[in-house]
Amino acid sequence: MKNKKILIALSLLGLVSACGGPTESSAVPEAQPAGASNVDIGDHVVHYSAQLTDQLPRKSALAYDIVRSKKIAMLSVSVLDKTTKTAAAATVTVKIVNLTGQLKSVTMREIKEQDAIYYIGELPVANRETLIFDISVMPDGSDESSDVRFKRQFFTD
Repeated sequence: MKNKKILIALSLLGLVSACGGPTESSAVPEAQPAGASNVDIGDHVVHYSAQLTDQLPRKSALAYDIVRSKKIAMLSVSVLDKTTKTAAAATVTVKIVNLTGQLKSVTMREIKEQDAIYYIGELPVANRETLIFDISVMPDGSDESSDVRFKRQFFTD
């Protein structure tokens, strides 16, 4: 249960964690309004976040075999059934590209903990790299998938 609360908190932390900090020689980026971190897809709500893994608590990273690093980002996706207000299993696939169109490889893995289900994947990132996340979600029992798209910039220095 404690790890479940940590993962929920980390998902929320992902909204504000994408802006690390610039180096001394670089200009400070202008603050941008936080984007949505969830999307209603009919009978379900998809929650998502992307953050650098160095911001994960050591215990959580160890428990889920995640390397803590300023140069590794973690994508977290969860699906909730709106009727029952419970976690829903789903097929989650992700395509990630940077602004130059280079495809970034990520393998999502399912984590089940008591009543929670999360899908996480890690990938290397460069300083000031902006990634576009295209997430396809098909909740178990659904006939069609829904797509979610968001963009994050990472600061690794």
